[in-house]
Amino acid sequence: MFRPLDGAVPLATSKATRETYWGLTGTEYLTFYLFATIAILVFAYGAYSRLARYARASDDPFPRVDDLVGRVVSGTKTVLSNEKQFNRDLYGGLMHSFIMWGFLTLFIATLIIMADEYAVQKILHQPSAWVGDFYLSYQFVVDAMGLLFVVGIGMALYRRYWVGNHRLLDRHTSFEDDLFIWSLFALGIGGFLLEGLRIYSMGIPEFERVSFVGYALALAFDGMGLASLGPEAAGFNTGGLNVENLHWAIWWLHSLNAFFFIAWIPYAKPFHMLSSFANVVTRDEQAGKRLPNVPADLDATNAETIEDFTWKEMLDQDACTKCGRCSAACPAKASDRPLDPRNVILDLKKYRESLDAGETEEQPIIADGGTSVIDSETMESCMACMACMDACPVEIEHLKSFTKLNRQLTDQGDVRSSMQDVFQNVMQDGNTFGDSPRDRAAWAEELEFDLTDAREESVDYLWYVGDYPSYDERNKQVARSLATILQEADVSFGILFEDEKYDGNDIRRVGEEFLYVELAGHHVETWEDCDFDKIVCTDPHSYNTFENEYPELDFEEFADDPMMPFEYTDEWNADGEINVYHWTQAIEELVTEGKLDLTGTELDYTVTYHDPCHLGRYNDEYEAPRELIRATGADLHEMPRNRADSFCCGGGGGGLWMDFEEEPKPSEERLREALEDTDAGAAVEKFVVACPMCMTMYEDGRKTGGFEDEIEIVDVAELLVEAIGKADEANVEIAAAD
Repeated sequence: MFRPLDGAVPLATSKATRETYWGLTGTEYLTFYLFATIAILVFAYGAYSRLARYARASDDPFPRVDDLVGRVVSGTKTVLSNEKQFNRDLYGGLMHSFIMWGFLTLFIATLIIMADEYAVQKILHQPSAWVGDFYLSYQFVVDAMGLLFVVGIGMALYRRYWVGNHRLLDRHTSFEDDLFIWSLFALGIGGFLLEGLRIYSMGIPEFERVSFVGYALALAFDGMGLASLGPEAAGFNTGGLNVENLHWAIWWLHSLNAFFFIAWIPYAKPFHMLSSFANVVTRDEQAGKRLPNVPADLDATNAETIEDFTWKEMLDQDACTKCGRCSAACPAKASDRPLDPRNVILDLKKYRESLDAGETEEQPIIADGGTSVIDSETMESCMACMACMDACPVEIEHLKSFTKLNRQLTDQGDVRSSMQDVFQNVMQDGNTFGDSPRDRAAWAEELEFDLTDAREESVDYLWYVGDYPSYDERNKQVARSLATILQEADVSFGILFEDEKYDGNDIRRVGEEFLYVELAGHHVETWEDCDFDKIVCTDPHSYNTFENEYPELDFEEFADDPMMPFEYTDEWNADGEINVYHWTQAIEELVTEGKLDLTGTELDYTVTYHDPCHLGRYNDEYEAPRELIRATGADLHEMPRNRADSFCCGGGGGGLWMDFEEEPKPSEERLREALEDTDAGAAVEKFVVACPMCMTMYEDGRKTGGFEDEIEIVDVAELLVEAIGKADEANVEIAAAD
């Protein structure tokens, strides 16, 4: 045991404990609890104000608190594991884990002391449990986790101020961000300083070795020769600069900092500690892949005022931590389009709070010309790729708010003329090209066999071909390839010919909800008259909307509307009795069943594969296309950004029909990545896609980016049809890149 300092009396190791309010007078004790009460009341008022604001907001269309126990358990697992924080950012994951686990441990440790002092001693009149082995274990854990907490804060300070991480610095970065991180740092450091000063004043008792951080600081103070009057002189005294006076001053500064932080939580950035957990608990597992339906009431508004936003959308805004992960993942921002997902969410929050505080007047939520909260061009830039949602560690449902804003644009008639042309084409001709519905199956005329009319004959597979495979010359080759593959597998399949219309997925995300409902009603009514087992889609966008959105539609709400050309009133496929497939899933199933023989095929190509957003991030299908590519014998090399981290082609959310001044285009950046950043590098011959929109965007990017002589864009179906030796029958031209 170390020699006690002059005047200090060492504590017996068998009585290992410490005095909770060491050095405080009775008046100071009462003052402490007065401040504590004020802090708690200020916190409670702020929390109540937040909840009251959510209560005044619009109802959310999706169930958010059903199976609440299960939601809380699942949310707790997500939060405590920090799994989303580790996504694509090991440093950030470790940093946040250290801070959160350390903070929670220190908070629980404080609750234990309160329970011991009040519940055990004052209410139950039992001796303190905070002695001996329990005290020693307690002190060790608190020091260990407190150290992790300080290390985590140090990592955050390093990233923010030394490295200057670009994600963290933006127009919404403010003094509150600095105050938040420095307040936490002061709490961590202050706790250890108090511990070290107390141990030093007590004579550095042996049992306090378990408090290894405080013990080390006590030894440092001893080495510095800091004056001490001993534990009996604790508190403020006239002894000048000594350990006890320092302990007293730092104790009060530490306590006031803690009270300030508690009171501040509901009013600024610290509130994310509560709102983020609530946001994870109330998340919609299908957010993005399905969207809220618009009421049939034509007087209903979308985003005319801030009151149109639901309580969950406001919770999304409050849960945002300004971490910038969504911004870093956004392909629109990477291409210098005027969209930053974080800023849209925070702009809405800032406007709401300013309006509530009476600091600003009401203004349009979204419009053209800079007089609104959000500029129309910002939302037109969104590709609806869900990269922002996938990257968000607190489950903010960006796309739900973004679609609300786009619907408002459409209601106001503020969409681009090119999009208005698309809407007109769909209304008049049932397709986005404006071509005759009678020509919808003209692509099949070059096949060596006739396609079955699913309206007249029973089929196993009802094949929804889609707009681009039906009308776009390049994608017609994909349609013929897939038809040939299905024919070779000897399965029963058919199409709807002119009764097939555009699926509606992307015009819905641009905001044209009623036209989407019209298309959905037409399709489900047509399908009701057909006899089939499964729906197979060429396009992942069609697959998503049939699988996830048509079953959500309340057709009965619209059936009486004379503008709606359908009388269907049931819920379509609500029980999932009809299986909906992307074609790669259906063909992989046929290969597994032995109905399509790919054994022995060996295509001598070096290829890479691009995950379509609507197949991958939207619906978690990553392996079926890859299995088919591998089955052809092609040498598949993954790009660095693959699967959930895939980079959008730029065609989603209406991007296919809009022109942007962007550099580089998302498609050009992706092709550069394929040729420069994959393991095979420039040896990659073919860039393989599984989406007609991707095909269109990458063929364009191949030309504008100067990649025509370096790489070829092919669909998985085109690889397959060559592998089975049927490329000629499909009238598909297959050629390796020069």
